[in-house]
Amino acid sequence: MSKFRGTGVALITPFDSEHNIDFNGLEKLVNHSLDNGVDYLVVMGTTGENATLNSAEKQEVLKFVQKVNNGRKPIVYGIGGNNTRALVETIKSTDFNGIDAILSVSPYYNKPTQEGIYQHFKTICEASPVPVILYNVPGRTSSNMSAQTTLRLANDFDNVIAVKEASGDMEQVMKIINERPEGFHVISGDDNLTLPMIACGGDGVISVSGQGFPKAFTAMVNNALDGNFEKARVDHYRLFEVTKMLFAEGNPGGIKASLKHQNICEEHMRQPLWMISEGLRADIKKEMDRNSL
Repeated sequence: MSKFRGTGVALITPFDSEHNIDFNGLEKLVNHSLDNGVDYLVVMGTTGENATLNSAEKQEVLKFVQKVNNGRKPIVYGIGGNNTRALVETIKSTDFNGIDAILSVSPYYNKPTQEGIYQHFKTICEASPVPVILYNVPGRTSSNMSAQTTLRLANDFDNVIAVKEASGDMEQVMKIINERPEGFHVISGDDNLTLPMIACGGDGVISVSGQGFPKAFTAMVNNALDGNFEKARVDHYRLFEVTKMLFAEGNPGGIKASLKHQNICEEHMRQPLWMISEGLRADIKKEMDRNSL
């Protein structure tokens, strides 16, 4: 079985009240995820607030997660951005010991053409010593990486092993699944679309809510991958409403509030992000308690 089939979680970065990295909270979070069935960890994705951490802090978080993980599960490291040359320099300066793959987001803000996106990832793939998971999230990048571009990259580069698809466009997802080369994974980047994506032939998820509710989420994914959709639907709908709530006021405010409710870490975020409203926080707690999450 592939390292990246199943449930990966895009780890948040816990902060204390002074907005310093809370390593105690991070340790509890990693163990909470791994002890409840998560298949791999994604460090320093956008959910980890990587835009507001400096290079030294990113390395501290990575090394700490590797230490706590202690080889239990694969680790994916987020290296993405909108400055291709700078990303190559980051790759060259990164110690890839203990990193099983990188997750690289399609360039944001610049809004390149499809050829620009292809050439960006071509440069990343040629520089990376480890496999590359593409990440398409138009809601954050303001541009969609088309199915044709994804498939072109998947066919042209042996180290492009997967795409995390968060376009919300199921027709696009199905085209990639239907035409992908052998061994190429299509991974959900939308938690609430994970079940239908697996039903269409997808390979799992890189989840935000999965770190908050790893037992229920991994059960849903595993049952779906095994073809037991009746059981998978039970957990899918058990998680459905609370997952929508987690993203209602942006990410990762909701998941941090749910983790605080479980005494795993505090919900502080670095500006410009801000904590969610009291009303939403109360709704999340109520839904978690109602479904014994």
